[in-house]
Amino acid sequence: MAYTVKQVADLSGVSPRTLRYYDEINLLKPAEVNESGYRLYQQPEIDRLQQILVYRSMGLSLKEIQKILDHPDFEIEEALRQQKAQLAKRRAEIDELLLLVEQTLAHYKGEKNMSNEEIFDLFKNESWQENENLYGEELQEKYGEETVEDSKKKWLGHSEKEFQEREAAEQEMLTKLKEYGQAPQLPSDLAQEIFKLHKTWLEYSWQNYSSEAHRGVAEMYVLDERFSKYYEERVGKDAPQWLREIIHFYA
Repeated sequence: MAYTVKQVADLSGVSPRTLRYYDEINLLKPAEVNESGYRLYQQPEIDRLQQILVYRSMGLSLKEIQKILDHPDFEIEEALRQQKAQLAKRRAEIDELLLLVEQTLAHYKGEKNMSNEEIFDLFKNESWQENENLYGEELQEKYGEETVEDSKKKWLGHSEKEFQEREAAEQEMLTKLKEYGQAPQLPSDLAQEIFKLHKTWLEYSWQNYSSEAHRGVAEMYVLDERFSKYYEERVGKDAPQWLREIIHFYA
């Protein structure tokens, strides 16, 4: 059965404009374009669209989705099994966060007494979980599950004072990186200060520091658009590249 753009839009909830855009960027090409110029989709295209929507709901960019779907080893059944496992993990994480929020709400309503330390522990758990959702898979692949688990233990073991010190180190580093961008120069005292602040920031969550791992993180800032976006939004468009160059020079 062939589906028109309107039929696919009605079926999937994806707008005709979005379908045309997917066609333009070669993410989802129609099976054919008939003599009247209508795009027609067959079942393989419908199946691919389903995969696109699942991956989009998991937070992947269109560029990342295209790489996955166009990989020669891609198999839809295996992809569905992996997606099911990831979604089950996310559901468990969301359930845990809901419980944390309920406990905090009960505290503020006077239904449950919680110390500042307990409230702060809830915050640390939520903060770690957010980071895990965004970058967990990539970090485990690059550094190993044991290293990531050690980092989690160190993170959750922070006192409120240590957490505030870590946040302050990052904010100072971002401020200096913005200043550095006005006249980038290596070597320089400012660049060295930025490196030391970034190293300090990392050591709050790393069990063991290594120059090699530090350089590896710097590469992710440039190659992974999620990391790049973090620094671009806070400092400027070229910030990931500046930070990478500084880390590679001093690490």
